[in-house]
Amino acid sequence: MERKKIVIVGNGMVGNKICEKLRLKSADLQITVFAEEPIRAYDRVHLTDYFKISSLEELFLSKNEWYAENNIKIHLNDPVVDVNLNKKEVVSLKGEAVPYDYLVFATGSAAFVPPIPGVEKEGVFLYRTVEDLELIKAYAVRARKGAVMGGGLLGLEAAKALVDLGISETAVIEFAPRLMPRQIDDSASALLQSKLAGLGLSCLLQKSTRELLGDGRLTGIAFQDGSVLETDLLVISAGIRPRDELARKAGLSVGERGGILVNAQMQTSDPAVYAIGECALVNDMIYGLVAPGYEMAEIAASHILGEEKAFHGFDMSTKLKLLGVDVASFGDPFVSEPYARTILLEDRNKGIYKRLNVSTDGTRLLGGILVGEAASYNMLLQMVNNNMPLAEHPELLLLGEQRDSKAPGTGLEALPDQALICSCEGVTKAQICDAVMQQGCENADGVKKCTKAGSGCGGCVPMVKDLVNYTMKKQGKYIRSSICEHFDLSRQELYDLIKIHELKTYDQVLDSLGRGHGCEVCKPLVSSLLASLWNEMILDKGNDVAQDSNDRYLANIQKGGTYSVVPRIPGGEITPDKLIVIGEVAKKYNLYTKITGGQRIDLFGAHLNDLPFIWEELIAAGFESGHAYGKALRTVKSCVGSTWCRFGLHDSVSFAIRVEERYRGLRAPHKIKSAVSGCIRECAEAQSKDFGIIATEKGWNLYVCGNGGSKPQHALLLAADIDSETCIRYIDRFLMFYIRTADPLTRTATWLNKMEGGIDYLRNVVVNDSLGMAEQWEDDMQKLVDSYRCEWKVAVEDPNIRKRFVHFVNAPEEKDDTVRFEMMRGQKKAADWNLKTY
Repeated sequence: MERKKIVIVGNGMVGNKICEKLRLKSADLQITVFAEEPIRAYDRVHLTDYFKISSLEELFLSKNEWYAENNIKIHLNDPVVDVNLNKKEVVSLKGEAVPYDYLVFATGSAAFVPPIPGVEKEGVFLYRTVEDLELIKAYAVRARKGAVMGGGLLGLEAAKALVDLGISETAVIEFAPRLMPRQIDDSASALLQSKLAGLGLSCLLQKSTRELLGDGRLTGIAFQDGSVLETDLLVISAGIRPRDELARKAGLSVGERGGILVNAQMQTSDPAVYAIGECALVNDMIYGLVAPGYEMAEIAASHILGEEKAFHGFDMSTKLKLLGVDVASFGDPFVSEPYARTILLEDRNKGIYKRLNVSTDGTRLLGGILVGEAASYNMLLQMVNNNMPLAEHPELLLLGEQRDSKAPGTGLEALPDQALICSCEGVTKAQICDAVMQQGCENADGVKKCTKAGSGCGGCVPMVKDLVNYTMKKQGKYIRSSICEHFDLSRQELYDLIKIHELKTYDQVLDSLGRGHGCEVCKPLVSSLLASLWNEMILDKGNDVAQDSNDRYLANIQKGGTYSVVPRIPGGEITPDKLIVIGEVAKKYNLYTKITGGQRIDLFGAHLNDLPFIWEELIAAGFESGHAYGKALRTVKSCVGSTWCRFGLHDSVSFAIRVEERYRGLRAPHKIKSAVSGCIRECAEAQSKDFGIIATEKGWNLYVCGNGGSKPQHALLLAADIDSETCIRYIDRFLMFYIRTADPLTRTATWLNKMEGGIDYLRNVVVNDSLGMAEQWEDDMQKLVDSYRCEWKVAVEDPNIRKRFVHFVNAPEEKDDTVRFEMMRGQKKAADWNLKTY
C-alpha cells in the first residue's frame, strides 16, 4: 500500500508540531515541509530571549538531524507559491512540484501594518521573526530613543527587547485606553503602567498616529491630537493578519476579514486541505496563542489518520512576565455585576492587583486578573476550568492561602485526573503523576522530557513542579528542590559545593555545577551565595551581569527611572555635621528627603550619572552604603536606652551600633532587619524584626524570626538574660544557619514556619549546638566581618565599575531628560506623567 503523502506549508511552531503529531501517530507517512524562512522551526514564544542567548540553537525546536531521522523532507527558504486543488499539487518558489494526499496550511500570521504616512522610513521595523530581530539589533546601536506601536502582549515583549538592547528611553503607544486591553482591566493596566514606568518605559494611551516624521530616516511620531514623540526607532506590533493569501489564490473559502475557514476537524472548504494555527478561522475566531495552535495540530493529525476529534474552542487564559512584572488573566476576566461578584485586592505599596470574579451564589470561580504577583495562577485556572467548588472564604485565594493547603478536598488533591495542566501539549494531571510513579521522573525536567509538559509557553511549569512534589510525597519519597533547569541542586547543596570548590564567580559556578546559560532565577541566587560566602565586591569579576537590577546599580530604581540613595546610620545615631552633609548633598542634587521607619534618611530622585558623585561626597563625610538595594542587613533600629531614657536598663544605642557594624553588608536569602530596645517598653519594636534584642535587668533577651510587612509575625524568644558576647555568638549562629538552609527569597519568619520542630529545634541548634556547627559558623561569620568593604566606596574608586553609571554609553555626560518631577510640600517628587492614576 502506497504511503500517504502529506505536505505542510509553513514551518513555524504549529507547523513543526503537526510534524511531531503525525510522526508519533504513524511511521508510514511521506511528509514534506515547505518553509519560508531560511532556518528550521524555532520558539517564537520566547523570541525576546534571542538578545540574551549565545546561540540560536537554544531557540530551535528540534535538532537539525531530527527531520532526516523522522523521514521528513524539509525545504528551507522555499515557500509554496501555487496550490492546484484539482491536481492535488503544490509548487514552490524554487520550482519544486510536490503532489499530496493531504495538504496542511500552517502559514501563521503577519504583522498588521497600519496605513500611516512614512511607514516606509528607515528605522521602522516589524517584530515577528529572527530576521526582524537581527535588523532591530543592528539598528539599535545608533538609536537613543525607541518606541513600540501596540500595547498588547507582543508589543510589550517588543518593548522589553528594546530595553534589553540598551535603549532605556522606550515608549509604548496604544490606541486603546489601557495596556493589554484583551487581558486586563483599567485598574490592572494602571498598575502595570506604573511598574513599567519605574523601569524607564513610558506608556502613551489613546494615541492615534497621524504620520511618521523624518527625511528618509525616522525622527519622530506625530499624533492626531497634535503631540509629537521624538524617536529614532519604531517597532510596529499593532496586531496580526492571518496569512491566507495562498489559500485565497487557490480558491479556498476565507473569512470576510481574513483567515482560512475551517470546521471542527480543521478541514477547509476542500476536505483534503487543512488549516491550523493563526491562519485558521474557526468559529469566527483567529487564535493568536501557541496552545490552541498545538491543539489544532493534534486534531488535524488525528483526522488525517482516521481518528475522530474536534476543536471546541480554547481557553485564552495567559500568564507571562513582562520586564520582571507578573501579569495573568484567566477564565472570564471582565465578567461583573449582575452576572458575577468581584473580589479585589489592591496593594499600591507592593504594586499588586488581584481580581477574582465569583458566581453570584459564591460557589464557583469564573475568572480573574493578577498583576505584580501571580504564584496562584495555575491553581486558580484549574479551579475555573474544572468547575471546582470554592471554600467558605474565597477572599483567602487572593492571599495565596489555597495554594499550599493540606486540607482534604483542596489544592492539588482536589484536581481531577483529567485536569489539563499543560494546555500547549495537552498533558493532564494523570499523565504527570504517571510519569512520576511509573516512569521514574522525579523533577520537572524529567516530566518535560517524558510528557513535553512545560515545553511550550512554560506557564504551567510551577504547577508541574508542585505535582511532582505532591506525587512523590504520596509515595513517601525524598523531594529534592532544584533551583531551576540550569542547576539540579537545592540552594543549600549549591552553597556547600561553592564553598568546597572555592568558586568565586557566577560563570565558574555555572561551568562547574550547572549547564546552559543561566536565567533570572539562578543568576541573582548564585550572586547572593557568592556574596554570603566570600563577601567580595558584588560587581567584581564579571558578577555584575548576574545581579538583580537594584544590586547592579547599588541603588533601588524608583518611579520615573531615578534612583534612591540610602547611607547607613548605625543605630540611628548621627552627628550634626553628618546631618548637615546629607542636607547639602540633597540640596545640591535636588533630592527628595525622608526619614524612614528604620531610622535612616532616604534621598530620592537621583539620576544614574549622579550616583557616584553623590556617594563620593557622602563617603568623604564618613557615610557608607546602607544596602537598601540588597538582600542583606538593612537596619538595626534602636531606642535611646539608658543614655537618655529614665526607663532604660542598658545602652541600646551602643549595642545597636555594634550589631549593625558587625553584620553590615551580610548577604542572605532575603533582607534582614533588626532592633535593640533598652527596656520591655519596646520603643524600637524589636519583636517585629528578623532578630531583635530587648534589655532585661540581667542582660538581653534575644528574639528571632519576626516579620513586618503584609503578613506581620511576632518574633519568638530564642534565649533569655544573656550577656552581650553570648548574644552576638547566638546571632552569628542564627544568621549563618539561616543563610545556609533557607530557600531563595524566604524571610526568616517563613523559614521558621516551615522548619520541622519550629523554635524548639532552632533553639537546640543555635543555643545547644545540637549539630556541632557553632564554632564553624562563628568562624565563618568572623571572616565575613573582617572582609567587609563598603560597596559604594569600591565603586567610586574603581574606574571600571564607575563607568557603569551612565544613561547613554555614547554620551556618558548626558542625563535622562525624560525624568520629570513636580513639587509636593516643598520638595520634588516623581511626576505621574503618562501615568493613569488610581
